[in-house]
Amino acid sequence: MTPIVEARGLRYRYDTGFEALRGVDFHLHPGESVAILGPNGSGKTTFLLHLNGILRGEGELRVCGLPPEPRHLREIRRKVGFLFQDPEDQLFRPTVLDDVCFGPLQAGLTRPAAESRAAQSLRQVGLHEGWERPPYQLSGGEKQRVALAGILAVDPEILVLDEPTTHLDPPARRHLAALLAGLPQAKIVVTHDTSFARLLCPRAVFFEAGRIVTDAPVADVMRLHHWES
Repeated sequence: MTPIVEARGLRYRYDTGFEALRGVDFHLHPGESVAILGPNGSGKTTFLLHLNGILRGEGELRVCGLPPEPRHLREIRRKVGFLFQDPEDQLFRPTVLDDVCFGPLQAGLTRPAAESRAAQSLRQVGLHEGWERPPYQLSGGEKQRVALAGILAVDPEILVLDEPTTHLDPPARRHLAALLAGLPQAKIVVTHDTSFARLLCPRAVFFEAGRIVTDAPVADVMRLHHWES
């Protein structure tokens, strides 16, 4: 099976001279869920920012079969959906429905078609009512689901989740894990929440000083690196 993400020898040095990635080899197959673990400053976020072309380093990288060159970035960014740790960073429209419609409208759909797509995505994440509410009235778990619905509405092939449980209580974390496990997209999950990683990801990689030093079943990676939250 051809990987949906493949990096070979990926390197990146910031303008300050700090070498954040020092030869990263990584692969992700369609439908696979992988946790990315490691200490702060180990290169995890720098790696994520390569997946949608925000950063471009040296080495080889293909995302959905495409190199992240300027001519491919629009298509790659449609195929790779980012869910950030604070959903409020992604919610900015007057109502829930408006927020989820935003992506489809930007993609060129008519308002009725965008609303139909948004309704489908909201139901997919378990939100069947209250779409007229402003996002600030929602709970943390509901905000996270609305943000996820907005991503699903543009039909991505990969979901990238950066510390998605930071603002969630334990029941909301379990609900999010169950919801994500039922989605067909490939998933990359950067997290310090090992319980969440265990629920969602069979496999994990461990970043250390700009390299992936372990790639194994998630329980083995946690045991080898004494990585428990």
